Amino acid sequence: MSSNRSGVARFFLLTFAITWGLQLPGVLAQRGFLPGNLGIYLPFVALGTLGPLLSATLLSFREGGAPSVKRLYAPLLRFRVHVGWYLAALVLPGALLSGILWLLNAAGRHGPIGYFPAANALILGVVLSLVEEVGWRGYALPRLQARWGSFAASAIIGVLWYLWHIPMFLGQGVPLNLVLVMLLYFTGASLFLTWIYNGTNGSLLLAVCAHLGAHLNNSHRALPAEVLPLVAHAIVYGALGLFAMRGFLRASRRAKEVADSAGRSHYPPV
Repeated sequence: MSSNRSGVARFFLLTFAITWGLQLPGVLAQRGFLPGNLGIYLPFVALGTLGPLLSATLLSFREGGAPSVKRLYAPLLRFRVHVGWYLAALVLPGALLSGILWLLNAAGRHGPIGYFPAANALILGVVLSLVEEVGWRGYALPRLQARWGSFAASAIIGVLWYLWHIPMFLGQGVPLNLVLVMLLYFTGASLFLTWIYNGTNGSLLLAVCAHLGAHLNNSHRALPAEVLPLVAHAIVYGALGLFAMRGFLRASRRAKEVADSAGRSHYPPV
């Protein structure tokens, strides 16, 4: 258990060191605090997004060599799940977002009800979903769940997931005063992705699909001009997170009842 705790702590530290170490110089150059053309820094900014994947891969190899790395990536091939899980992962959050934006338009808002990607943004979304989920859900989630349970593990990852994105948000001009909205967005999304992951018997492929679902209708594209779509998206993920939390609590109660029943069965009736 202690090796799991130290392993996941090392994962978070290494992930932040790689991503922030490669991306913050670009942010500082963008603001004039570092010299040189911004284009010089952009390749390092791109490499910084690999932080979760590189950390998970390096630590897995350190823990158990090539077999451990193989175990890390094997759940990406776990595709035999009910089609409903694919629909929930890829479509549900985006459909709910569009539904809320349609209602807001009916109430007087003027704006798109969807923020769908162009082909190049779709390819980027697939890559980002893969490199992030190998770390967040592939490496960190199972270790945190074993120690803290599904809800606490998801909340921890959600908060750190948001903080990890800060250099990217700064570079894209996302207002940092949206911290509470972003925390709701990322924590709710983390709970939702954990629900997908657990419900598909640890399919990392479905976690990648659920992450990609956020890119298929991405309210961040409205920023910084309009904040309301992001608020609506955060409410969607918050609601889905509450739904997932109910499932986690129900499963925890069932497990406790089974354990209590098994414990009583060891003792003969008096």
